[in-house]
Amino acid sequence: MTTKKIKKLDIEVYEPGKSAIKKIKKITKLSANESALGISPRAKKVLSNKKLNFSRYPDGKSEKLRAQISKKYKCDKNKIICGAGSDEVIQMLCQLFLKPNDEVLLPEFSFLMYRIYAKIVGAKVIFAKEKNYKVSIDEILKKVSKKTKIVFIANPNNPTGTYLNKIELIELRKRLRKNILLVVDDAYAEYMQTINYKSGLDLFKNKNNVFILRTFSKIYGLSSLRIGWGYGDKKIIDNLNIIKPPFNVNEVAQKAALESLKDSKFVSRSIKHNIHYAKKLKFFLNKYNINSNDISANFLLLDFSKCKIKAKYFYKKLKLKGIILRSVEDGYKIKNMLRLTIGSRTDCLKFSRAVESIFNK
Repeated sequence: MTTKKIKKLDIEVYEPGKSAIKKIKKITKLSANESALGISPRAKKVLSNKKLNFSRYPDGKSEKLRAQISKKYKCDKNKIICGAGSDEVIQMLCQLFLKPNDEVLLPEFSFLMYRIYAKIVGAKVIFAKEKNYKVSIDEILKKVSKKTKIVFIANPNNPTGTYLNKIELIELRKRLRKNILLVVDDAYAEYMQTINYKSGLDLFKNKNNVFILRTFSKIYGLSSLRIGWGYGDKKIIDNLNIIKPPFNVNEVAQKAALESLKDSKFVSRSIKHNIHYAKKLKFFLNKYNINSNDISANFLLLDFSKCKIKAKYFYKKLKLKGIILRSVEDGYKIKNMLRLTIGSRTDCLKFSRAVESIFNK
């Protein structure tokens, strides 16, 4: 008896921001929107604790972490689910809500894992055009059909850095059919400091047809530990807990995340750092006719359309100097642009000097 021949999946593979350059050892990685300040001192204490017991399974329900999330964000503990990164929560949502030939609606430029997980379960991905790289409510509504089951929105959006304000986001939910699940990804919410913005969690805490995604990878810097969470209707959470692997979030990640939530000083310092250096870099790059989005997250989308050099050339020149940005042409299909993560003070200084040398050669 022979095993059935497996057909290759016709799904693009996620390509993360590059982190290495051949023959260059010291790399400045500004390609993955990682924390500029690393992790909270409280999380560092967890990681240095010699009493951590790795021979026991972790708490499969993340009870203490969910309680701390509930306390910090003033939300219902029983409507929270934790995952190995918010990626896993996206995957579980697609498993729960989608079947072959169902439709998922995405903005034209959006986080790649939405489409990948939707396609894995056989759903059809429909893209709505954006206007000036911003999510368009009208374009989304034009694409809604009887088969539409989920609309994914990252707000602020990755990779564009644009966002829907609180009035626009509420309007989108009102104009969508009630039986369509709106998933709002708040990955970069902490960085948003504009008056007209509200996170999905703040706006839709009590809505049963909105699901919120959150991560510990960005402002909290726990990317390597893979931990995130979702918030939604109790019935959705109960079903996701059936799908969820029994011990999906490791003990170290749970404890580090819990302590990170208690460290408001670190979060404030990270926000202050991000605003300061994003403003400096935005002003600096404007001198070379490299434009970018309004500051909304820990990255800038750099537009080279008015610059005397092309994005590809700029990218290659920076690589020769050991600096990596994110190409958005591959995967996101955005031409002549690059995404720049706001790094540490040292990273930003090295980047600025490299830019000066490229243009002043």
